[in-house]
Amino acid sequence: MARRRRGLPVDGVLLLDKPQGVSSNHALQRARRLFQAQKAGHTGTLDPMATGLLPVCFGEATKFTAYLLEADKTYRTRVELGVITDTGDAEGEVVERRTVPRLAEAEVAAVLDRFVGEIEQVPPMHSALKHQGRKLYELAREGKTVERAVRRVRVYDARLLSFEGDAFELEVRVSKGTYIRTLAEDIGEALGCGAHISMLRRLGTGPFEAEGMVTPEALEALPDQAAREALLLPVDVLVAGLPRRELDERAARRLRHGQSAGLETGELPVDTLVRLYRDETFLGLGVVRKAGEIAPRRLLSTAPADSA
Repeated sequence: MARRRRGLPVDGVLLLDKPQGVSSNHALQRARRLFQAQKAGHTGTLDPMATGLLPVCFGEATKFTAYLLEADKTYRTRVELGVITDTGDAEGEVVERRTVPRLAEAEVAAVLDRFVGEIEQVPPMHSALKHQGRKLYELAREGKTVERAVRRVRVYDARLLSFEGDAFELEVRVSKGTYIRTLAEDIGEALGCGAHISMLRRLGTGPFEAEGMVTPEALEALPDQAAREALLLPVDVLVAGLPRRELDERAARRLRHGQSAGLETGELPVDTLVRLYRDETFLGLGVVRKAGEIAPRRLLSTAPADSA
């Protein structure tokens, strides 16, 4: 006999404003308890020092988190010049202090421009990447350093928000896998004095922006479950960038039974993922097998049977 899952069958996406000083998993579990949700997951880890946008997925939305992990992200950060730490941020141990040259704001802006575009990064030792089955930060805590492969990442925009001589604030939009700590360290080296970050806040990820965020304290202050669930975005926001197709009753039924179905695919190439709907109800994702034919890829188990 199947074990009954504890909690409520909550489905949707919460734009959580992760507080400073807690892990992403801690913030996730706090939100899950508030919603009494059976199942929850998040779409990209933030360091404990970092704050800001952490999309939390409940229930059926957890099936589609992978599609947001590839998304571009926007951050605001404060870069402190002249001090280098072993982690690249203010939580690490200071390993070197250097004199900060007299810099004009225009000089800093010019250096930032050099980092816009495709760049190479060496991932930091204090990261969750793995080496021979162990996370790098575990090895770093043991005083070990291992060789890391260079990564190619993209900085779409780097905008100087303020400059104070020995520190500045920066807003950047970057591709997945970009380490802001490493970016700040590299900018510091280019300025001739080294650097670390003392603040990091995520403002956007994929289609989501900071304006829709809610803090854990605001969630706790809501009067009931209905008020909390009213904040959730629908599951299909996670795949909103994919092409959409409406199904007739016969095609929806075939897909629900794991079979391919005839569907107008137009100019869509083979292997294209498609959002599937029946009477405006999101059913999940299909994949184009050939012209005029689509197969199920990932369907919602909560879709009503009579719509399929």
